[in-house]
Amino acid sequence: MKRLFLAAFGIVALGLAMLAPAFAQTKGTVYYLVPTLLDEFQTGSVSALEMFLKQVGYEMKTLNADNKTDAQQTQMNDVITLKPAAIILAAVDFNALKPSIEAARAAGIPVVEFDRQITSTPSDFTSVAGTIEIGHVAAEETQKLLTARNGAVKGKILQVLGDPGDPYTLDIQKGFEEKMKAHPDVAIISVPAMQWEASNAGTIVADQLVANPDIDMIFSHAAHLSVAAVAALESAGKKPGDILMMSSNGAPVGLDLIRKGWLNVEVEQPLYAQAAAVAMFMDKVVNKQEIKPGEYDVLGLKSVVTEEAWGPNIKIPGAAISKENVDNPAFWGNLKPPTNMVKPVE
Repeated sequence: MKRLFLAAFGIVALGLAMLAPAFAQTKGTVYYLVPTLLDEFQTGSVSALEMFLKQVGYEMKTLNADNKTDAQQTQMNDVITLKPAAIILAAVDFNALKPSIEAARAAGIPVVEFDRQITSTPSDFTSVAGTIEIGHVAAEETQKLLTARNGAVKGKILQVLGDPGDPYTLDIQKGFEEKMKAHPDVAIISVPAMQWEASNAGTIVADQLVANPDIDMIFSHAAHLSVAAVAALESAGKKPGDILMMSSNGAPVGLDLIRKGWLNVEVEQPLYAQAAAVAMFMDKVVNKQEIKPGEYDVLGLKSVVTEEAWGPNIKIPGAAISKENVDNPAFWGNLKPPTNMVKPVE
């Protein structure tokens, strides 16, 4: 599986590098602290952020925490001493990194939260997908799928969460379950795949197939978890279509599972737009200028900046992917980076 991830990363990196213009002089160096490189969203985020930041005049360096909270805390401390133009953080654990964020900002270094929203302390900018809204879309798709399968919105769902220290998965769960409350004939079993490890997801699915052989649907919060779920289903003698399946990040492996008939729906997380938004507002962040609330166009997606207790926050919408639209090049899982350039917000 790692080879697959790395191969996809290489394709994305090559494509993004070809699109990025050269700058004779940069505005400074930005450090991106990525939680892991073991899933395609994270590897893709490195290349996308690097490309878009270069378009607006910044160099980027990346540090990988390998899903270790203590390693990311150490990285934050080390980067603070380097006094970069800014730090972009996708936290391994949103609670544990709070003191590090506060230390960086106390040292005059702006901190941007990417993908994983932290609300317990102020940051200078946050760029996230509409994760609660992703949960809402997933619930709507679930209702359609269960109705088509069972004649009504009823049945049993196994929800394979990501790591419970990641607000991305918690928000999706919140959005999904609040929309499903209106359907009491649906039972939801929720189990976390610790550290987003695919092997943990495979074990969860294998165990639940034994404990609950009447599962109608498996909803995994990332496509790489669905890959492990499919392996567990195959080991149990299941075939594509025997159990409904859905994921919620739109990675290449998820789109492949749709084409193979295993996955019914992927609810995309808009990777390219999330990265582009960071670049669009980086000058404002670095120069400590006001980021005005309102609606912004980010790679053609209508996105909204709000002023929250934790600082300015941009939320970018996702979309449902099925066999009918799986080949649309706008979805990041098709590995066709956008050709439109981003410009700093004035």
